[in-house]
Amino acid sequence: MTTRRVSVPHLKDLRQRGVKATFVTAYDYPTAHFADRAGIDLVLVGDSAAMTVLGLPDTLGIGMSEMLVFARAVARATSRALVIGDMPFLSYQPSDAAAVRNAGAFLRAGCQAVKLEGGARVARRVRAIAGAGIPVMGHLGLTPQSTNQFGGYRVQGKSRAEADRILDDGLRLQEEGVFAILLEAMPAAAAAYVRDRLEIPVYGIGAGPLLDGQLLISHDMLGTFVGDIAPRFAKRYVDLGSTITEVFAAYAADVRAGRFPAPEHCYPIDAAAEAELRGLCEAVS
Repeated sequence: MTTRRVSVPHLKDLRQRGVKATFVTAYDYPTAHFADRAGIDLVLVGDSAAMTVLGLPDTLGIGMSEMLVFARAVARATSRALVIGDMPFLSYQPSDAAAVRNAGAFLRAGCQAVKLEGGARVARRVRAIAGAGIPVMGHLGLTPQSTNQFGGYRVQGKSRAEADRILDDGLRLQEEGVFAILLEAMPAAAAAYVRDRLEIPVYGIGAGPLLDGQLLISHDMLGTFVGDIAPRFAKRYVDLGSTITEVFAAYAADVRAGRFPAPEHCYPIDAAAEAELRGLCEAVS
């Protein structure tokens, strides 16, 4: 039986029916495979890979070459989830042509859509990409590629004026053709204020429960993120980091004690050939 892939119309239908969409990041084949098998609706090949996979201090240091490697791996692993390529810093800002070219590269890599950060200031880029037939998701609120302007990772939309500014950006993006918007690091009331005034699906990461779906970073969810950032919205469902460390330590102990490899981990050989080879080893020693 063929599994139908989640589509943009399907996401609109979920909003209309009041069904929450599930949304996680993945950067490799196994994680994407497990997410797809679990029935996750959207998988983001996030530029957060800069921090979660490459160990960089922020998202600014990753480029298209790395992102496309991750995108191809994720795309190969999925048959149901809608895969979104996260456009990295300077892949869309310089020009409409660069934006369309790089967005198209994500589709050639197997993604079904792209995401980019910013509101009115990237409206032309959104129009160009959507005009080329490429589905675009917007990203408002805390936009990590602009943290130098914000002065760090700061919650957005904490006043009516800030919420109105984000809403204005959302309305502009909607007008230019985005199929959905992601709101990051906003109070729940402010995020709901924006969501209720838009006609497209609005998802959140750290933006409260009153939206059309939720995104979590897979490394946060699984307890495998190595770094100093620990946002309050990053729910840890399991501490795989500790488990992985314990497994590596147990393996090292077995090797040092001679417990691994054991006979069951070795390939058999004819008894006569084994005796001959052992004899030759003893002769050399």
